[in-house]
Amino acid sequence: MQFGIFTVGDVTTDPTTGRTPTEHERIKNTVAIALKAEEVGLDVFATGEHHNPPFVPSSPTTLLGHIAARTENLILSTSTTLITTNDPVKIAEDYATLQHLADGRVDLMMGRGNTGPVYPWFGQDIRQGIPLAIENYALLHKLWREDVVDWEGKFRTALQGFTSTPRPLDGVPPFVWHGSIRSPEIAEQAAYYGDGFFANHIFWPKQHTEKMVRLYRQRYAHYGHGTPEQAIVGLGGQVFLRKNSQDAVREFRPYFDNAPVYGHGPSLEEFSRETPLTVGSPQEVIERTLSFRDYVGDYQRQLFLVDHAGLPLKTVLEQLDILGEEVVPVLRKEFANLRPAGVPETAPLHPAVLASQEV
Repeated sequence: MQFGIFTVGDVTTDPTTGRTPTEHERIKNTVAIALKAEEVGLDVFATGEHHNPPFVPSSPTTLLGHIAARTENLILSTSTTLITTNDPVKIAEDYATLQHLADGRVDLMMGRGNTGPVYPWFGQDIRQGIPLAIENYALLHKLWREDVVDWEGKFRTALQGFTSTPRPLDGVPPFVWHGSIRSPEIAEQAAYYGDGFFANHIFWPKQHTEKMVRLYRQRYAHYGHGTPEQAIVGLGGQVFLRKNSQDAVREFRPYFDNAPVYGHGPSLEEFSRETPLTVGSPQEVIERTLSFRDYVGDYQRQLFLVDHAGLPLKTVLEQLDILGEEVVPVLRKEFANLRPAGVPETAPLHPAVLASQEV
C-alpha cells in the first residue's frame, strides 16, 4: 500500500503570527516538503492544479519535473489535473514528458477542480463540466494508446492523423486516478476504463465516501476488470499530529478556525467527528486511518493533507517526521496483515506494468 501527501498549494496567512508567505516562498517550501516526504520514506507526493489566488500550483508538471530531478524513489502525482479546462492533447504531451524525466515515477489524478470561474478563463462553460470531463478523458486515453489518432468531438477541433509526442515511456501510459468529492459520473468513468478512483474524503462524512466507493467497485466489476475487491481505490485525508492529542488540538485550532476552506464554520470538534479530519496523537491517527477500511474495503493509496491553512514550513516538516517514523510504518504493517490474497497492494504503476509485459 502506498502512503503519501498531497498539497493544494494555498498561500494563507499564519493566524498565530499574522505573516503571509510570498508566492516564491510557498513554491520553494512545497519543493522542500516533497523532498522531506522522500527522506522520511513516504511513497507519493501529489500537487493540485489551480489558476487563481490564493493558490500557486498553476503548472504541476513544472513543479513535479523539478522535484523529479531531486528525488529517486518518490512517486510524483497530482491531486487534481483539470481535465475539463486543459486541452487533452497538452495533458498527453506534458505528462508523457514528465514520465520520461522521472523514469516512470508518475501518475496523475483527473478532476474538475473547485473553482467555478476557471471555466470561462479557459474558454469553457461550467454547465458542461461532466460532459467535458468525459469527452476530454476519452481523447486523452486514446492519445496515449494509439500512435495515430483521428478524433472528432463536441468541445475541441477535430484531429486527423495526429500523433502526440513524446510517446509514453516504454509504451506504458501513466496510471490515472479519477478524483471526485460528490459526482457518481466520475466513479462510473473510472470504472469504465478500469482506472483508479480517488475519493477526496475530506469534507464529507464517511457514509458519502462509502457510497461513492461502493458504486465504483460495483461498476468496475460490471465492466469486467476484476472483482469489486480488486478495484483500485485511493483516499485523501487530513491530519495534524503531536505527541499527545491535547497539544495537537491546542496548536492546530487557530489554523482550523481561520482556514479559507472551513474556517468560521463548524467547530474543530464537530468537523473532526463528522469528517475524516484527525487532530491528535500518532496512535489516534493510526486507529482512525485503519478504520477507513471498515467502510471502503481494502484500498491501495492513502494521501494526507498536512501543509494547508497557513501552517509554517517548520511545523509541516515536523508533521512529516512523525508520519514517517511513527505512523506510516505501523499502517503499512497493519494494512498488509489485513489484506486478503488476490487484492492488489498498489496501483498498477509503470515499473510493474512494464515488468508484466516483459514476462
